Amino acid sequence: GGILARVTSRAKILMLGNMLPTSDNPVRLAEEIAMLDVISGGRILSGFVRGIGIETWANNTNPVYNRERFEECHDLIIKTWTTPGPFRWEGKHYQYRAVNPWMLPIQQPHPPVWVPGTGSPETVEWAARNRYTYAAFLTELKVAKELFQNYRSYAAEDGWEPGPDKFAFMICCHVNETDEKAQETGKAFMWRMGYPLKGPREYWAPPGYFSRAGTAANARRRVRPLNELSYQELQDDYHLVVGSPDTVIKKLRHIKDELGVGALLLEAQGGPMSHEDTMRSIKLLGTEVIPAIRD
Repeated sequence: GGILARVTSRAKILMLGNMLPTSDNPVRLAEEIAMLDVISGGRILSGFVRGIGIETWANNTNPVYNRERFEECHDLIIKTWTTPGPFRWEGKHYQYRAVNPWMLPIQQPHPPVWVPGTGSPETVEWAARNRYTYAAFLTELKVAKELFQNYRSYAAEDGWEPGPDKFAFMICCHVNETDEKAQETGKAFMWRMGYPLKGPREYWAPPGYFSRAGTAANARRRVRPLNELSYQELQDDYHLVVGSPDTVIKKLRHIKDELGVGALLLEAQGGPMSHEDTMRSIKLLGTEVIPAIRD
């Protein structure tokens, strides 16, 4: 983030994102994000994430308290950004005798907050109640549509209507000169969808990490793990968009029309994909695809 803030001048910088439940010092995290906002001249989009199960283990935090720590860490960061210090914080998971930040963000009241999710109903509601941008992360198109509709329903309960800027959809995307070439070189994403997601279930979904509501929602939707889907199924469900510029433009337009999103987050590199194939895809995205779908 610091490097991007220094070498760019206009682009928004999305940090998606800082893991809050594993942070032992929310005040320092708030100051670091504020520093980046100052360096960039107010261009930071601050993403807050819960992290996945293996990250909980690696950071020696109890998965049962993941969401509790996430929400309390968030509350402390927001207060650090918006409340003149010093003030005292005595929470369940964090305690400070005096919070008095050295650095505050340029954007007021604070940098825009983005929250990614893969289907948890609690995360969608929490994002909507706080009026944060919700980013559906590698979810089926139909599941993302359901999540966004839930967000809109919560917003309506609170008396406001979210615009496209409150919704984002993150997928993998690969472009080549022809559909045939793209289908061949795009197979590198099978490694990204497969190998990294293998491992003992207790690492990815430790006891207590998922709520009962989240587990029930996934069971109702009959969500299959990405590493169990075929190359064609990944494309059919819009986890992965592959094709020539014309084909990708049509698919991305379909996504925007179906979901009403303001941002498409496109992952352009997959595991063993060569540097040449990656750079060709990024170039075609930048010169042909993005200009065609930008509103």
